[in-house]
Amino acid sequence: MENIALIESFSEFKDDKFIDRVTLMAILEDVFRNALKKKFGSDENFDIIINPDKGDLEIWRNRIVVEDGEVEEPNEQISLSEARKIEPDFEVGEDVSEEVKLIDLGRRAILALRQNLISKIHEHDNTTIYKQFKDLEGEIYTAEVHHIRHKAIILLDDEGNEIILPKDRQIPSDFFRKGDNVRGIIESVELKGSKPTIIMSRSSPKFLEQLFFQEIPEVFDGLITIKKAVRIPGEKAKVAVDSYDDRIDPVGACVGMKGSRIHGIVRELGNENIDVINWTNNPQLMVTRALSPARVSSVKLNDEKMTAQVYLKPEEVSKAIGRGGHNIRLAGQLTGYEIDVFREGVEEDVELTEFSDEIEAWIIEEFKKIGMDTARSVLEQDVDDLVKRTDLEEETIEEVIRILKEELED
Repeated sequence: MENIALIESFSEFKDDKFIDRVTLMAILEDVFRNALKKKFGSDENFDIIINPDKGDLEIWRNRIVVEDGEVEEPNEQISLSEARKIEPDFEVGEDVSEEVKLIDLGRRAILALRQNLISKIHEHDNTTIYKQFKDLEGEIYTAEVHHIRHKAIILLDDEGNEIILPKDRQIPSDFFRKGDNVRGIIESVELKGSKPTIIMSRSSPKFLEQLFFQEIPEVFDGLITIKKAVRIPGEKAKVAVDSYDDRIDPVGACVGMKGSRIHGIVRELGNENIDVINWTNNPQLMVTRALSPARVSSVKLNDEKMTAQVYLKPEEVSKAIGRGGHNIRLAGQLTGYEIDVFREGVEEDVELTEFSDEIEAWIIEEFKKIGMDTARSVLEQDVDDLVKRTDLEEETIEEVIRILKEELED
């Protein structure tokens, strides 16, 4: 009876851990066999009978009858006199099956059994969670804010699984309160020790792609393909799309009438400005499209160095570069080319790197970050605007302008 009672007490884990009864019984057998090995040195001559329907368990030890005084392995052999206490007509050489009661294992062993079972079920539970979320990597998932920390937000899903949204995987404008529902992609799942660590991301380009799958029916149905997506989270993104059906306008289908289709995606991403571009295998045309909304006059490519010299009218240059250099940076990521912008009909210009003897390299890099790599591209800008768009002090910028003007006048 104590066997059944113990199994029933163990079975309470089944409901808490969403573990099916058959799996629970398999874990139970493994746990009991480990206990038998510790008690008797081996479990090979034991039969463990588990009834998943009734939830009961029996343990039987099988031994061979030997003459009295000739028992060498007490776990595998039993003396004739001892065997006849179980059943009077046993003879030497016969097999004896004797039931082992749990109480025979000892109270400490039973307590250890319970601890081992808890550990095994947790291990099974964590492995199941790991496999479940590993299959969801790259997919959109929704969970609720449970706790807000300085470097991460801890989320819980409907089953109580913990998901981590690190600060650097959030969109800069993200602001959540406890109880808010959060959408993102499952970026990675790792088993650290026995516990799975599930990382969510809202800053990944993959999240943007998956939002297109959810919000745009033609993308979901495979009529429109997302060739590549790049983004500066919360600021700007570019998505190259293509369709194998000539009757479909992929850009129009993604944007919708007056932006109706893409509006939900923009709102989810904190009003991120999204450019949807027609994909092409023509690299010159792709560079031209990638620099939208600027109108490009001509493009010269160097496929060996993967550089592109883009010529525009002076009034189009600021559009090509974009606020904070975002447009030109994303165009480069989308096409794979390092893009340099040149103004048409303007006097000969000089690369900023030519002034490296007079201007420190880190200052030149600050200008390059916002798409300004020539002397005239800097001189055409307002000082206050440069202060806002770079990490440079006003005095430093004025000194750079003075150096550039002197050199160009000479």
